[in-house]
Amino acid sequence: MLKDYLQQCDTALRELYAQPQRHTLMGLCRERLLDKPHGDLPRWLAALNALPEGPAGCDFAADALRIGKPGDVDPGDVKAALEGLIPWRKGPFDFFGVQIDTEWHSDWKWQRVAPHLSPLTGRRVLDVGCGSGYHCWRMAAAGAEQVVGIDPTILFLVQYLAVRRFAPSSPVWFLPLRMEELPTQTENFDTVFSMGVLYHRRSPLDHLLELKAVLSEGGELVLETLVVEGDAQTVLMPEDRYAAMRNVFFLPSVAMLERWLQRCGFVDIRCVDESNTTVEEQRATDWMRFQSLPDFLDADDPALTREGYPAPRRAVFIARKP
Repeated sequence: MLKDYLQQCDTALRELYAQPQRHTLMGLCRERLLDKPHGDLPRWLAALNALPEGPAGCDFAADALRIGKPGDVDPGDVKAALEGLIPWRKGPFDFFGVQIDTEWHSDWKWQRVAPHLSPLTGRRVLDVGCGSGYHCWRMAAAGAEQVVGIDPTILFLVQYLAVRRFAPSSPVWFLPLRMEELPTQTENFDTVFSMGVLYHRRSPLDHLLELKAVLSEGGELVLETLVVEGDAQTVLMPEDRYAAMRNVFFLPSVAMLERWLQRCGFVDIRCVDESNTTVEEQRATDWMRFQSLPDFLDADDPALTREGYPAPRRAVFIARKP
């Protein structure tokens, strides 16, 4: 199964990269999936193989991505297979009437972002840190010619394959790669999304420059990240953890992030949305049974994290590569 999928990925990437670059990328993917796989990969693949055979009718424009119809297959079998891929963090999904209530309401983020995008019709799109691929399918439904999602988490890849099983001809591809592993200065993508990634990077300016390097001339960056209130001099660097996360480094103000984007050479920079992350948008569910945002806020003051920092607030920026 994985060998066949990797071969399909290699074919899709022929349109983007020269042979030496493609060879390097596919070598990394094969190492992570075939040569040195995650210890849980056999269990996840068994769950994937327990799903009904595809294809099936899909609606990727729906907020809960719809795969198949209720009554087409035994819902008990579908649910048991999908439970083998817990935790589900980004979604929601509807598999043959089985509702996957994911940790995140990723549809709410899409609703905040989508009205401000340049039309995706005919565009090549890169989604950095794509998670399960939820937004990739939404991008394809919006008319993208090709969507490439990258994320090093292998469980997310298998969750993506659970959807692709029923939509094998959709132009959506997932590679278990990190942004810094993509070839630089390739300018292959018309739109690049980086949502929920920047604050995990030790060098946020390097990340912005990496994003710019793979954008085509005139291409659009869609950046969503944690921010704090303040002026153009304000940036928060947590002492240790932020909302229980160890890997959070820089939370700038909107004005500071606009300056970062300017210094990296982006133009037409707009902050199109700024909003607090609520415990309705991110929370534990039956499909993600670990601690979530409600556990990471101050018990007496939900305007603060349990470390005493401002509670999560996110902003969406649109910018263009000249």
